[in-house]
Amino acid sequence: MKSRKAEIHRATKETDISMELNLDGAGKAQISTGIGFFDHMMDAFTRHGMFDLKLKVEGDLHVDGHHSVEDTGIVLGEAIKEAAGDKKGIRRYGYFILPMDEALVMCALDLSGRPYFVMEGEPFRAPMVGDFDTELVREFFYSVSYAAGMNLHFRILSGTNAHHIIEGMFKCFSKALDQATMIDPRISGVLSTKGSL
Repeated sequence: MKSRKAEIHRATKETDISMELNLDGAGKAQISTGIGFFDHMMDAFTRHGMFDLKLKVEGDLHVDGHHSVEDTGIVLGEAIKEAAGDKKGIRRYGYFILPMDEALVMCALDLSGRPYFVMEGEPFRAPMVGDFDTELVREFFYSVSYAAGMNLHFRILSGTNAHHIIEGMFKCFSKALDQATMIDPRISGVLSTKGSL
């Protein structure tokens, strides 16, 4: 099978991001974003999706974490798109419902090539988790969906603790993405009546 890896480097006046992603990994992570809780979330994404991820982010954290988190989402989306390649043989769709203590989160996605993002449910009751602004969760996943050309839906079904809800989202997303990118030997070409994704 062809290697499904991507290496992306993106530099702007606000951030400098380097990423290596392997869709067929073993859950190995080397992550440094400068935001402790975000490191934790990207590590959870890597381990629970069984991807390999190397990520180095240098951002304007003297302003806030917005550019670092949003731009990492863009780079991750680009890496997913590149690593998935022509998408031949993949399941295309993925979904998962994940419990995280009192929180319950659902994620469904389609690697359709058409970006769309929906996030509904419990609002975060805490504005910050550690040094991470909870408003940036939406910005991150929106950026991933549009850069990857992915239809991405979240439903926060229950939960009160922002840490639990956000961690549930990252883990749930990783499980759904793992499912969507799996090779299914029954699929010839791409899973689409159009013949392309």
